[in-house]
Amino acid sequence: MGKRTRKSQKTQSRLQELVIIATADTMEEAKEYEKLLKNNDIPAMVKQHQDEFTESKRFVVMAPEEMADEAHVIIESQDAYDDFYDSGLDDENEDDPEGDIFENDEF
Repeated sequence: MGKRTRKSQKTQSRLQELVIIATADTMEEAKEYEKLLKNNDIPAMVKQHQDEFTESKRFVVMAPEEMADEAHVIIESQDAYDDFYDSGLDDENEDDPEGDIFENDEF
């Protein structure tokens, strides 16, 4: 049996302290979450994760366990903001029943 070095013990304890904060279908979406957390001073990393039941591959965003609550609030707030903003744009298009009339140059 080999003796563990102090460095490898630190690395293992760091990995054990990370928890999944969010999941994403694409790497791009996961990187957006990672960037959002890092912009708010929360260290984060993205890893590819394979679901053991469905065998589908997803991306997980991980952060330190002691910052998990704050990370969840940041991501949920951003998602709520995005949903609100997107619904506002959808409503804007629905409120304009004549929207396509002026796009056509035929008079």
